[in-house]
Amino acid sequence: MKLSEEKTLPKPLFTQTIADYIELTKPGITILVLASMAIGFLLGSAGAVNFILLLHAVIGTVMIAAGTAAHNQYIERNLDKLMIRTSNRPLPTERIPDTHALVYSLTLIFGGLIYLIFTVNFVAGAISALTAFSYLAMYTPMKRVSFSNVWIGAVPGALPPVGGWAAATGSITEPGVWVLFAIVFLWQVPHVVSIAWLCNEDYTRAGFKMLPKNDSSGIRAGWVNLICLLLLIPVSASLYFMGYNGMIYLAGALLSGLGFFIYSLIFFLDRSNYNAKRLMFASIFYLPVVWIFILLDVVI
Repeated sequence: MKLSEEKTLPKPLFTQTIADYIELTKPGITILVLASMAIGFLLGSAGAVNFILLLHAVIGTVMIAAGTAAHNQYIERNLDKLMIRTSNRPLPTERIPDTHALVYSLTLIFGGLIYLIFTVNFVAGAISALTAFSYLAMYTPMKRVSFSNVWIGAVPGALPPVGGWAAATGSITEPGVWVLFAIVFLWQVPHVVSIAWLCNEDYTRAGFKMLPKNDSSGIRAGWVNLICLLLLIPVSASLYFMGYNGMIYLAGALLSGLGFFIYSLIFFLDRSNYNAKRLMFASIFYLPVVWIFILLDVVI
């Protein structure tokens, strides 16, 4: 048999099962949540980082974020069967039993919550509980109701840096923490809208309303993106003017925000799948780049 004709051997059952349970937690999103939490912890610490406390915050955050992602897949398992991009997930293909996924997800969520409360502080635990609740009980069902789900979903998406700040300080009263919240909130809307434009047929098949109503031309979606990114530039710069970060961060945030806005403007002027894809990739790069500039600014 020629090499090109050889079949790929299936993974051993145990290895495949482990991989499926990991996939259930959406590791990419969990890592992004963890990075956002760590940035909030770093800025909240104001240079005096308690690394033991940070480790506890990381463990609790990973558990809750992973459990929330897994429970979301449990709730939407029948809808995931209808979409091409999700039909091969562990639950639609029945590689993991529904009851196992339910126990797994709830154990992670409540285990992580208890862990944060007892090893970090109550405020950090409460923020994480609010994140999981708003994502699962508000955003998830609203996806099939109206486009407002995008705004609702941006709230739990923007809470991880607030949780990180709370973990470091036990408080969320500082204005800087809410600037971080606003940065992630405003970033998330065009990120989701660009993906929704590319996956609209799939989302429609499952009944998800991820784009503005009666907006086949995409003009409303384009305006939503532009408004969010126009606001994002001064909001991100405010960390500098409030004294939380220096010139390294300011320069990086302004350049990153301007680049993100330009891709949004290009999509607004020509609402093609190609431009939506470029906007999506710009959004994927934007947040990690801004977090890196915050980190560099603090370290240097």
